[in-house]
Amino acid sequence: MALDDSKHAPGGPAIAQGARRRSSVARLLRTLTSPYYRYRNAKVLHGLRVGIAMLVSIVLIYATDVPHGIWASITVLIVIGGLQHHGNIRRKALERTIGTLLGAALGLALIVQHTLFGSFVATALLMSAVAAICGSFAIGAYGYMALLTAITMCIVGGFGDNQVADGLWRAADVAIGTVIALAFSFALPLHATYTWRYLLSDNLRECARIYTRMAHGDWLSAEEQNAAFLRMGRRLVQLRAVMPWVAKEIEVAPGRLDQIQQLHRMLLSALEIMSNGVLTRGDAALRAGFAGQCGRDASAVRAVLLDLARALRFTNMPHFRMPDALPPALLDPAAFAGAAAELQGPCWLNERVAEQVERLRALLVETEPGWNIERRTRVAHRHEHQEQH
Repeated sequence: MALDDSKHAPGGPAIAQGARRRSSVARLLRTLTSPYYRYRNAKVLHGLRVGIAMLVSIVLIYATDVPHGIWASITVLIVIGGLQHHGNIRRKALERTIGTLLGAALGLALIVQHTLFGSFVATALLMSAVAAICGSFAIGAYGYMALLTAITMCIVGGFGDNQVADGLWRAADVAIGTVIALAFSFALPLHATYTWRYLLSDNLRECARIYTRMAHGDWLSAEEQNAAFLRMGRRLVQLRAVMPWVAKEIEVAPGRLDQIQQLHRMLLSALEIMSNGVLTRGDAALRAGFAGQCGRDASAVRAVLLDLARALRFTNMPHFRMPDALPPALLDPAAFAGAAAELQGPCWLNERVAEQVERLRALLVETEPGWNIERRTRVAHRHEHQEQH
């Protein structure tokens, strides 16, 4: 029977318990400081951020006994609830601040006009007109600012029958909630660039696996193929969703990211066509012929795909490097000119895959100074240290 030395050594249980506590603290610190773990736990971290901001608003309002204080907490949820990526925080924070302040001013104006004229019809028409104007802007570039303007107007002004003092207090509550929300919106934000890098890295790694199997005659079953391309297609859609914020964070022209996305999509399409081509229905001899003709090139293409995946995932490694270009011979159409007639199509597709991988590699190498946030941070710190000395 194995003995637990920690129970018999002096202070053993206490030491073991302390080690477990240190391990838990280390895991928590790793989750908070590691970009990859923050990416993997983005929902949890965002939930914690919103929850803590909500708690702060409640404690602050309760301690100061501000009237109608619940609107501060509601404002926290409205303003911070959808802010996650660092790239959209600055713009969205500005939009939401402007929308909140503008809505509060409109709400107070409604109270004043209702107090002066006492006409519910006029108040209803004015509120509807503001809602119509905000609605027309709500489907544009500044949609949330317009929507928040209308919401805040209703919170502060009601139907115009609120007291001016109540309207002022609600405006103050909204301002307090906005300040709290904006303060917490910058706490541990997830860079959209990390999401983009890790999703692209996962897809390139899976592309390398699928391509290598096919190039060596180990074809995917229908179930494996459907599951793999469904996963990669979902990641492709997720990549498109974060690209506007990535462009803002890394200061790379959106057109460059569009080119990367297009090549990525073309690569997936070529692999899917290859996996559904004549070799799927071919016999073992035909697949062996394809492997003999194209399999020798697969290792170089696979190495570039995996090196790109590692570069996107591990930019902070000491020996980080981007992969070198593929040998020109792999991109030469004459390389498969002597292939059998039934292999001409698959070999042509194989060359297209190699070509797309090379073009994707070149674009990622070109944009690496932007998306390599870790290196940019190190360089900035180095320059700051040199200026101080």
